[in-house]
Amino acid sequence: MVPDPILTAAAMRAAEQAAFNAGVDPYELMERAGAAAAHIIWRAGHRRDVLVLCGLGNNGGDGFVIARILRELGVPVRVASIGDSRTASAQRARALWGGPVEPLADAAPAAQLVDALFGTGLTRGLDAAVADRLGALVAHANHSYAIDLPSGVGTDDGLLLSAVPKFGVTIALGAFKPAHLLQPAADLMGRLVRADIGIAMPQHVHVLAPPRLRAPDAVAHKYSRGLVGVVGGAMPGAAALAAAAAAHSGAGMVRRYDASPCEAGLHAIVHQQIEDVIVLRASLSDLRLASVLVGPGLGRAEGAQARLDAALACKRPVVLDADALTLLAGKAETHVPAGSILTPHEGEFVRLFGNLPGSKIDRALAAARMTNAIMIYKGADSVIAAPDGRVAVARSASTWLSTAGTGDVLAGLAAGRLAVTGDPFRAACEAVWLHGEAARRAGPAFVADDLLAALPAAIGSRL
Repeated sequence: MVPDPILTAAAMRAAEQAAFNAGVDPYELMERAGAAAAHIIWRAGHRRDVLVLCGLGNNGGDGFVIARILRELGVPVRVASIGDSRTASAQRARALWGGPVEPLADAAPAAQLVDALFGTGLTRGLDAAVADRLGALVAHANHSYAIDLPSGVGTDDGLLLSAVPKFGVTIALGAFKPAHLLQPAADLMGRLVRADIGIAMPQHVHVLAPPRLRAPDAVAHKYSRGLVGVVGGAMPGAAALAAAAAAHSGAGMVRRYDASPCEAGLHAIVHQQIEDVIVLRASLSDLRLASVLVGPGLGRAEGAQARLDAALACKRPVVLDADALTLLAGKAETHVPAGSILTPHEGEFVRLFGNLPGSKIDRALAAARMTNAIMIYKGADSVIAAPDGRVAVARSASTWLSTAGTGDVLAGLAAGRLAVTGDPFRAACEAVWLHGEAARRAGPAFVADDLLAALPAAIGSRL
């Protein structure tokens, strides 16, 4: 499966310009975009009456194409605009529409509302009167569609430049934009649909796609499937959750190296109480270890730093989460082994790297390059970034994930998939997708333990 690309405003302009340089007529591209969007609207709303709001530029031109094609399909269509079209393609599209164009301020509501006022590249908020009128018309409609992006959204960072209503469907033209997946804008998009407009798009930044997993082969054994080590500390419950997730990830074996006695939990996990750091270092030198996780339950008390240092020195692929990230604040660039996976949430990220500039995608990439490691920058808009420039952005997952312990489960999944695949970026992507899928299957009001029960079915769905 080829993943859906994500392009900034500048990258999208470059892709379009490359198509024009190759002989594609600019108006032909507008026709493709408008036709693709019109047929999505047609399939969703059929012959319910439509009001199309058109802006002054090419997004407004797309709107005129949409209106004309819907009219040809027998849909009652009206068009409202905020002024005269300013680009050659938009002017041509308006002329081919040929019907009346109402002032936006005077337009009556319709059953279906299409926002083609402003798309990619908006740099300032809408005038208050335009934003208020757009919000009112969306509120009155039974079905609402944003063309490319809801008007008032910053393309590259997902910030709201002015008041933005929530849409039922957002139709991304050609490629997704960062704002389709980054908060706070992502929460206002409704159902996301990408309309192919027939031009080549770079793929290095893309929407996180469902993974293709493999069952163990006929000669597999517990070590060939991957041995995971989990270094615990002061809070054994968090380490237990992470170890259980690793055990359910497809890895062959999990060992916990605990600092204090604790309940055994899953019988599939080997527990070792190791307080002495010298003994811990010796245990982590086992060449059969395919990955080591440190952070969940580590704590920050005396001895935590020494246990973290033992994990960092083990020369095995490492996943760093929770307290490990806090203990690394200010030292990540020099202390993180190359090829590690880091799983910071927003607060941890800022403690590690400070207030980096740019979008969440920009910040994740910068941190990945600073550490030469894979970054799972967690949140409602999780971003997975590699130092070589690859980025995957997850679609919004269940909001019920905002409960204690779910980050420990994700860390355990990342360590388990790293042990299975040996590929940190692939493992991080698989872990984030499986985490979200397990949450979907768990339903509402779950706790972190419920994710564990849903993991086998989530994995099974991708075999």
